[in-house]
Amino acid sequence: MRTLGNTCLTFIAVVFVVTTSATAHADKNPSEQVVKTPGTVATSAPTQAAPTNSALTAIEALPDWFPKVLGGQFNGVYQSVPGFHTPYQGPNSFATNDGKGRDFTQTYGLYLGSQLAPTLQAYLDLELFRGNGISNGTGLGGFVNGDVIRAGSSDLPKTPYVARLFLRYFLPLSTETEKVDRAMDQIPGSQPVSRWEVKAGKIAAVDDFDLNRYANNNRTQFLNYDFLYNTAWDYAADTRGYSYGLVTALAQPRWRLAFGVYMEPNTGNGANFDFIDMRELGYNLELTWKPNDTGTVVRLLSYFNESRMGSYNAALVQGRATSTVPDLLTVEKQGGTKYGFGLNFEQPLADEGETGIFGRLGWNGGGHESWAYVESDRHASLGVQVNGVHWGRKEDDLGLAYGVNGLSTPHKNYLAAGGNGILLGDGRLNYGYEQALEVYYRVQLGKYIQVSPDFQFIKNPGYNKDRGPAEVYGLRARLNF
Repeated sequence: MRTLGNTCLTFIAVVFVVTTSATAHADKNPSEQVVKTPGTVATSAPTQAAPTNSALTAIEALPDWFPKVLGGQFNGVYQSVPGFHTPYQGPNSFATNDGKGRDFTQTYGLYLGSQLAPTLQAYLDLELFRGNGISNGTGLGGFVNGDVIRAGSSDLPKTPYVARLFLRYFLPLSTETEKVDRAMDQIPGSQPVSRWEVKAGKIAAVDDFDLNRYANNNRTQFLNYDFLYNTAWDYAADTRGYSYGLVTALAQPRWRLAFGVYMEPNTGNGANFDFIDMRELGYNLELTWKPNDTGTVVRLLSYFNESRMGSYNAALVQGRATSTVPDLLTVEKQGGTKYGFGLNFEQPLADEGETGIFGRLGWNGGGHESWAYVESDRHASLGVQVNGVHWGRKEDDLGLAYGVNGLSTPHKNYLAAGGNGILLGDGRLNYGYEQALEVYYRVQLGKYIQVSPDFQFIKNPGYNKDRGPAEVYGLRARLNF
């Protein structure tokens, strides 16, 4: 992966220099560009010479399929947790000792796209992650920094990696089109409002399922996992949040039906996949419904996973029989399954949709261990985004949300007996719903920079009423182009 990442970065550097040089001319304000019409003399701003740069000519001569830089970003999150009530802790507890109470994570990304044919596109995303997250990313059902999922275990190499590499094809089903803006994994142009589409390659399930306008992006919105996706949805992914899979969808103006299948990692919270066996898969089906013209969106999600995940009850039985602490690793075997459901809504209220509310509900069977996302079997969240136009800052946003996570009976019994999951393990458990309150304010500084102070309050961290509450203070900085 390191060799592949470095090779891609070398190639990207060449593409980036060419495309950004040309874009620097093409994106100038019209008043600063040469304007030439038949029968008139070309004019330009006094300080701007006519763009004769050879890079502009070169980019115009490039074929449509030549890769183009769609954007880049840096996302930095500093967080600190003051000491809180913790009478005991286990190997996976949310902890602040030994310097684990503060952390600074950094994510760097470069995103490219290529229009191979009128209805076929290719995308390549390169990323680099630094940092481990508070408490090394363990101890909570809804962790406090969504970027940490891309770090996974702390022993992952801190080198560039290929995050996504995929093809997207769509078949037009109507002549009516809609505008598509330039964005990450989104080539600018247009697409049919009615279409059948297919996407395949190295991708992320969260790119196509459980989307929400107000609670879906930890780079610009909420940081806590509770307000990014349905935490009871144990979607297939490696420790960084990506997998290999295929998604197909039928999109219409009022609804969208999507089905996706993704590879599961060969170990819980693992970084590797079994490309030979191919029996460890996650299936997702989602219906998106837009019932009116006011922007209301409702999404119904169902999923089914099959992998080597162990049974909580089997681990408990074995632990009692051997008078030992239950251990899921000793009962993992092929054929473990998990299924679940989710409900997701968004409702614009004002300011051309920039002010609105959102909510999610989630449930899964909870009989087998959490495998790839977080340790949560029940989920509910509700929140609001308010646009800054009301106080003269229309580019700013204020967000406030409350979330609750819960565990199934087998899951909490396993933790109470001293067992450890992929993220949880206090050594014992006085069970209570884990609750999170988060507020952020995103300040837009110029065109490319955003700064967001953030505060989170966590009650019953790790579903344990004996510990906490914990307060998390954060500051996020984002640079994007």
